[in-house]
Amino acid sequence: MRKIAVIFPGVGYTKDRPLLYYSGKLAVKHGYELKHIDFTGLKWSKEKLKDRAFLDETMKTCLGMTEKALEELGDLSGDEVVFISKSIGTVVATAYAGKKNLKVRQICFSPLELISDYVEDKNAELFSGDADPYADFDSVEKIAKDKKLNMHRIVGGNHSLETGDVDEDIDNLRAMMQSIVRFFE
Repeated sequence: MRKIAVIFPGVGYTKDRPLLYYSGKLAVKHGYELKHIDFTGLKWSKEKLKDRAFLDETMKTCLGMTEKALEELGDLSGDEVVFISKSIGTVVATAYAGKKNLKVRQICFSPLELISDYVEDKNAELFSGDADPYADFDSVEKIAKDKKLNMHRIVGGNHSLETGDVDEDIDNLRAMMQSIVRFFE
């Protein structure tokens, strides 16, 4: 059985940004083969994250890119798989798992409310900022409660889960990565 972790970026939050970069390093440290999905050629702006038609169309485009990128891994159904995602990537990761009927564990940073259509009960850790202008914290918290998902609130956190205070952001990043270590253990 393989252990595979797949990184699903946000449209503007790439694999090299702190949340995804360090989560990927922790996955490798815990014996996972790391695969990155790259969403390319998308016309976007953060303001479009509130536009349901844009999100639906972007999700479909990104889902196609994901299917192509993961073809080389073959059948994942017998493997231990973790999807690590950010923003629109949370929707794509949960939708892909559902479409392929995969039992994967999910780490979702700044999840969008659309994950409620796809995320499985009890299989995800959600990290959400309560000052995120692009995802309603109360809605995400309700999804977590209804689906029995572990929810981590980043007080004052925006869509990048940052507060604007560098020391606080570093402390929050450390706390999130410690939660991810426990997730892998």
